[in-house]
Amino acid sequence: MKRRSALEELWQLFKQNRLSMVGLAFLVVFFSVAFLGLVLTAGTNPTFDPAIIRLQERLLSPLSLPDVNALGPKNVPWLGIYLLGTDDLGRDVFARMLQGAWVSLTVGFVAVGISVLIGTVMGGMAGYFGENHVRADQVLATLALLLGGVLLALGARSSGAGLLIIGLVCIFLPAWSKRIWRKRAMPKWLGVLYKDAVSIDTLIMRFVDIMLCFPSFFLILTVVALLPASMYNIMIVIGLTSWMGATRFVRAEFLSLREQDFVTAARALGVNAWRIIFRHMIPNAIAPVLVSATIGVATAILTEAGLSFLGFGVPPPYATWGGILSDGKRFIFDAPWLTFVPGIAILIVVLSFNLFGEGLRDVLNPKLRERS
Repeated sequence: MKRRSALEELWQLFKQNRLSMVGLAFLVVFFSVAFLGLVLTAGTNPTFDPAIIRLQERLLSPLSLPDVNALGPKNVPWLGIYLLGTDDLGRDVFARMLQGAWVSLTVGFVAVGISVLIGTVMGGMAGYFGENHVRADQVLATLALLLGGVLLALGARSSGAGLLIIGLVCIFLPAWSKRIWRKRAMPKWLGVLYKDAVSIDTLIMRFVDIMLCFPSFFLILTVVALLPASMYNIMIVIGLTSWMGATRFVRAEFLSLREQDFVTAARALGVNAWRIIFRHMIPNAIAPVLVSATIGVATAILTEAGLSFLGFGVPPPYATWGGILSDGKRFIFDAPWLTFVPGIAILIVVLSFNLFGEGLRDVLNPKLRERS
């Protein structure tokens, strides 16, 4: 009898969870619709144009037929019917939903990619180098450079430049002080800067705790309001404010893997620490991160929809599900499909990602797998 591979065994176990299979089926449909939306709504002469305004055809219900004589051949929808109706400007809701699917998919995956990358690096450093300590001058230099960069980005040039100079002084101060006090005793006030201040693990995890204290959505809302409206800014901001969970997962895995025999053997052979981390430890610690990332995509899509609903999301000419929902709230009694269509789509996609993530977690977790 042919022995099944690890992937085949995981697939067999995954198929036993019917809800996860339903989630996977809806995700396949969502991905297909998103890629079709990219193809059919892009370019100078798209098949489905979400930007065409037909004021004479405004607020038509789903499955309505267009008035060909009033529109002209160029403005008639490609299928000859408004599958999901029109909005208050006469734009085809189906075409806008197609474009919004690709925007949601892009924002979700790019934001989660950024958060997983940051979380993996931070968690790996906390788990592997956690026992090492950083000096006081290194902490001061890092804080000064970070605050200086933030102030420069916000337009406070004098304060930002001053903090950057202080940070650079803290970086080069050890080399200068060693030359100056090479033959005589260093002053006690200066020696304090070169003492171990805090462990790397404590420093990173306390920073994670501070980030978790802020309400994520309001933090994103504040940053987005300060930055220019852009889809790229939305993706970056969501990614930079959602890496804490991945950091905790990777750190926990690294703390257990650090004492394993294969890591000890690699150290004994003189393998570089970064090679041990990226070649040997991260592949063994990535399973819980993948589960977290799957659910994180749903959270990122929901966050982008919330921002678009409040008017801080992806700006025009891109159509987003949250934007369609926001436009439809004024006509909830006259044209309820403008609210129900994007709302139900967001509900199904987010629920599908969550169901798929739960099934993936059960399959990749040996304890849960044995219990089931």
